[in-house]
Amino acid sequence: MEPYAEVVASYTTFAEEAADSPCFVEWSRGVADDPEAQDLIRTLPPVKQQPNLVFAAARWHGAPAPGPYAGLRATLLERWDEVRATALARSTQTNEVGRLATLLPAFALLGERLHLIEVGASAGLCLHPDAYRHEWVQYDDPAVTHHVGEGPVLTCRVSGPVPFPERMPEVVSRAGVDLNPLDVTDADEMAWLKNLVWPEQDERRTRLATAIEVARQDPPRLTRGDLFDELPGLLGAAPDDAVTVVFHSAVIAYLEEPDRRRFAQLMAGLVAEGRCHWVSNEAPNVLPEVTATGPAPTKPGFVLGIDGDSVALTHGHGATLRWHHTHP
Repeated sequence: MEPYAEVVASYTTFAEEAADSPCFVEWSRGVADDPEAQDLIRTLPPVKQQPNLVFAAARWHGAPAPGPYAGLRATLLERWDEVRATALARSTQTNEVGRLATLLPAFALLGERLHLIEVGASAGLCLHPDAYRHEWVQYDDPAVTHHVGEGPVLTCRVSGPVPFPERMPEVVSRAGVDLNPLDVTDADEMAWLKNLVWPEQDERRTRLATAIEVARQDPPRLTRGDLFDELPGLLGAAPDDAVTVVFHSAVIAYLEEPDRRRFAQLMAGLVAEGRCHWVSNEAPNVLPEVTATGPAPTKPGFVLGIDGDSVALTHGHGATLRWHHTHP
């Protein structure tokens, strides 16, 4: 294997996935062609080498974005000790509430009264689906829309037999677990969360600021710890008068491969025991057991699963939902 092959591959792949950010596309391709930058990045533990985290840490220490690769390169080479320390101390806890527009139809299928438990909750912003107006626009006929709820608007383009909810399910209680939960009242932690938004995406930045204010009105209960250790306790505390839904979005990718398999087996067992439902929203290679139950994805994005079955393909930040599963 050639030197830095893992870094080259991951940054080349990210250049394809980051089409929504021309800046990140240029930065990813720049790193993939730059042995000096690769040399620095390889000093990080594998899970910390991810483009999103390295780019965020570099921006935290002055890399201008949007801006050319030369700016990123200068920051990496001149301030690497600071960038490295930030990458080691922090993580990519992107809390994109836009994904709720793709998750809500799955939630609503499972019950009218819900207890939500989010794995990898970050600041818990996605634990408030009931605080938004969700608007779904048909791909083939933009004049056809569906909506539910009141509040700040989340918009998503859709295709297929989407089970649009007729009414907003009631969220009876909400809880989450994260290795490093973020406090919505902490200015530094929220500044880092905003720093994770891709450079050109002002709409996402505005949506994040709104979501932070929403969560500050009713901060969810977040538990610090490992999901394998803490999930049983969270399930044990779930109310009896609501359907418990364990969900996650762009989280399991950060587990090592053996723990991904362990997690999938854990959730399959909990579903089989009737202890909860499971809604997953991850890249296709993260939970191959789920991906294999539906059509193969043809473009970057996530596979939305319910109880281990693929039901839809989604955009990573919630912009699109392509439903393929027919529910009775």
